[in-house]
Amino acid sequence: MIRSALTPEQHRLQEHETKQANWKKWGPYLSERQWGTVREDYSPAGDAWDYFPHEHARSKTYRWGEDGILGICDDRQQLCFALSMWNTRDPILKERFFGLTGNEGNHGEDVKEYYFYLDSTPTHSYMKALYKYPQAEYPYQQLVAEGQKRDRHDPEFELMDTGVFEGDRYFDVQVEYAKAHAEDILIQISITNRGPDSAELHLLPTLWFRNTWAWETPSLRPNLKVNRISEGISIIESQHPELGQSWFYCQGPAAGLLFTDNETNNERLFAVKSASPYVKDAFHRYIIHHETAAINPQQTGTKSAVHYALNLAAGETQCIKLRLADDPTMGDPLGSSFDQVVQLRQQEADKFYHELAPFIHDDDLHNVQRQAFAGMMWSKQYYLYDVNTWLKGDATTIAPPVERKRGRNCHWHHLDSQDILSMPDTWEYPWFAAWDTAFHCLPLALIDAEFAKQQLDVMTREWYMHPNGQLPAYEWAFSDVNPPVHAWATWRVYKIEKK
Repeated sequence: MIRSALTPEQHRLQEHETKQANWKKWGPYLSERQWGTVREDYSPAGDAWDYFPHEHARSKTYRWGEDGILGICDDRQQLCFALSMWNTRDPILKERFFGLTGNEGNHGEDVKEYYFYLDSTPTHSYMKALYKYPQAEYPYQQLVAEGQKRDRHDPEFELMDTGVFEGDRYFDVQVEYAKAHAEDILIQISITNRGPDSAELHLLPTLWFRNTWAWETPSLRPNLKVNRISEGISIIESQHPELGQSWFYCQGPAAGLLFTDNETNNERLFAVKSASPYVKDAFHRYIIHHETAAINPQQTGTKSAVHYALNLAAGETQCIKLRLADDPTMGDPLGSSFDQVVQLRQQEADKFYHELAPFIHDDDLHNVQRQAFAGMMWSKQYYLYDVNTWLKGDATTIAPPVERKRGRNCHWHHLDSQDILSMPDTWEYPWFAAWDTAFHCLPLALIDAEFAKQQLDVMTREWYMHPNGQLPAYEWAFSDVNPPVHAWATWRVYKIEKK
């Protein structure tokens, strides 16, 4: 058998496996939902959905992870990027996807947004995703009320049923990521007005640090600040004690660069003083309520955003270019070379997926397969959960109730996870499930055998597997019993890679 030459994406996979370049350092590892998870639950009775609801998410700092819309982060989720936006009618800034909790939905938890993972290579050298954002006011209360009225025998009340998409009055918000190299990420955001009339959209691409300094002592605090502003480009400088420096190049003209801190708004939630006068929900207050004092006038902090006030005619598309890189001296970071890199990575992704199944001659079948793989790739998430610390709390900030010592996962003190894991879903199930992972690894092995093997291997490590030999099931109950599919999946992945 004569082996064909490696595609550029296969070369990148090889370079990553041999540690020549860390191509997977940056990826779609940012969850679509962190609120309402077991990790963020410090209630006496384990009421995760009610303890940290969506209403708190914009104001309260997370302990164990971050979330955002179609975002990316590094493999330790220290620096995060995601989309935020406002259609001039919503009561809150759209910084994360909304859905019904397990207690609100008539069929359990249920995301009420329309977003689509369109493309991704295994090294995330090229990624694409799409979000459909209504131009009418988002019906938060209506969705909750209708969900509460229905029982499990009734169909779900969906966002489409509310009428907010009538007349095609919505924005297509498409984001593409392309890597020039492992530490140079190009970001292209395309906004299309699908409606029959002109419409306004405030777009806020947001760059921020996961808050580690509040829990880890001693801890050096990272910083974001303005590096340079000119007519055609603005630069935000990022400094992190572990990541080092990077520079965020932003296309102009922008309405402004906004800065605050990723700190809980204690005044709003708990009627006590916050750690900083500039808190997590500052951009919401600035954009919607015109609170100019909410953002830091010194243009520095741990959370930043570039504010674009767009007005789009019917059918019009506007593009915004951004770049997160480790080079502070780029001459024309958003110019013609930007377009060339994006186009090249698209072509290389085309070649990679064509080589995967050259015997498929139907374009529709190719697209179905490719988008299915995109869903698998975008569902790789950063997962941090140290159960012992979670049970005991943090000395200076969180003192859990005594009931937790006998509550959920109390027999899993040893479990200490900090990995990129394949999740069942980025919103409804943003946590690993050992059974699901085993099944995921079969299709994953077709495009990235090393990642598939790592996923199977990690569950048998001493920091996951119980001393009695049990594999952890899922974070809602690690002690639940799963079918014994792990060994079967390991054998199948071996056979797939061998073939």
